[in-house]
Order: sequence, then structure tokens, then C-alpha cells
Amino acid sequence: MANSAQAKKRARQAESRRQNNAGLRSMVRTYIKKVVSAIEAGDKEVAQNAFAAAVPVIDRMSDKGIIHKNKAARHKSRLSAHIKAM
Repeated sequence: MANSAQAKKRARQAESRRQNNAGLRSMVRTYIKKVVSAIEAGDKEVAQNAFAAAVPVIDRMSDKGIIHKNKAARHKSRLSAHIKAM
């Protein structure tokens, strides 16, 4: 347990950042799931629109360090390939 005032503040900051990061990670997953569900439904137009909305969100979270840049690139590449294959 944190004893000094500095350690207590650090613990508070870490917890608030953890919760914020968890929300941002969840948001990225939601955008990705929207694209995946549109692909599975076979609706190319909706899939392209969902992908166009997801790419800037994925990039932003990659820049913030919420997800790794290679993971972001992998998601974008795979989703794009699935859409093109439709």
C-alpha cells in the first residue's frame, strides 16, 4: 500500500489512466466488430463505411500507445483484405 503522499497520488493517477485506457481499448474493439459484422453479413457498402470510420480510430489509439502500431496495422490490413475479397 502507498504510504507517502507522492505514492498515493501516483496510485490515483495510475487507476484513472487504467480506466481511461480500458475505455479507449473497448472503443477500438467496438469499431472493429462493426466492420467484422458487416463483412459477415455480406454488405460491402456498410463494411466499407464502417472500415472508413474505424481506420482513424485505430490510428489514433496506436499513436496514443493504447494498442501497438503493428497490431493496428495488422487489423487494418486484414479488414481491408476481407472487404476487397467480398
